[in-house]
Amino acid sequence: MKIAFVGKGGSGKTTLSSLFIRHLAANEAPVIAVDADINQHLGAALGLDEREAAELPALGAHLPLIKEYLRGSNPRIVSADTMIKTTPPGRGSRLLRVCEDNPVYAACARTLMLDGQPVRLMATGPFTEADLGVACYHSKVGAVELCLNHLVDGPDEYVVVDMTAGSDSFASGMFTRFDMTFLVAEPTRKGVSVYRQYKEYARDFGISLKVIGNKVQGPEDIEFLQDEVGEDLLVTFGHSDWVRAMEKGRAAAFELLEATNRFALQSLQDAADDSYAHRDWERYTDQMVRFHLKNAESWGNAKTGVDLAEQVDPDFVLREGAETHEGAETPEGVEALVSPRPHPHRTAPQPA
Repeated sequence: MKIAFVGKGGSGKTTLSSLFIRHLAANEAPVIAVDADINQHLGAALGLDEREAAELPALGAHLPLIKEYLRGSNPRIVSADTMIKTTPPGRGSRLLRVCEDNPVYAACARTLMLDGQPVRLMATGPFTEADLGVACYHSKVGAVELCLNHLVDGPDEYVVVDMTAGSDSFASGMFTRFDMTFLVAEPTRKGVSVYRQYKEYARDFGISLKVIGNKVQGPEDIEFLQDEVGEDLLVTFGHSDWVRAMEKGRAAAFELLEATNRFALQSLQDAADDSYAHRDWERYTDQMVRFHLKNAESWGNAKTGVDLAEQVDPDFVLREGAETHEGAETPEGVEALVSPRPHPHRTAPQPA
């Protein structure tokens, strides 16, 4: 399942998304973590030092390879150059899966060991000097959206995306790619303002949205959040000595995280699992196509010089069991590496 963490800057969404990723890894669940925030902090929150975080490959830098691999033998896509961030898969496209090795992961992902468990980490990459003044954030996350469009995820697999701060995520169709969106909100007026924006924008798209109250100091803070967001409030987090040590680079074993916070993380997993169980694959594919057609008409056709509506395969539905590309030659410079691994058994955390 695909899960997004959103919230205003400074709300703690990166910290909480990193805790959730650690929780999933501790439960031996397959996890792909994606840093889609232009301020790249997820790697550090997962334990990388400054040098290691700076050496993470940028998805955007490998966009030609990503496009060529995902295009596969899809006859509706005449060349990788005609693919844009919203291009949907069709018959002949290559699909990504959480539990496999492939050229995209080989080029764009790095495997971290969190308490002995492997987690794949991918990042959009920061702005470079060449980007300043001429590029926007959305040019960086296009590779993330393209990968999510082609990723088939199962019920015991997790793709966790740390999104950009504020409501910028709604500038693309990527916000519809998630089974659950967790909005991190502090118990302040500013803290819940982004929630109101998300709630309004997501209303017509069937987005599952739950609020995580963060930096909660007592019952009054919880009452404030309950009054402001109602039943959308799922859990709250307060002060954590474990998190404070982690932010200083001195994280202890994850099993030593406070029991109340560990059970809150399990509540997040339970909510995400329940939402995935109700995924409508046809609607999921239709929304993908809808945003592709909007982008094609708005700018894509003019940029590529072709009618991108022709890329839509009307008979294709992205779903579990969907066939991937087979039988065509591997694109030049792209080595096929497909070796699925089994799904580990998931276990619930025990009280400390």
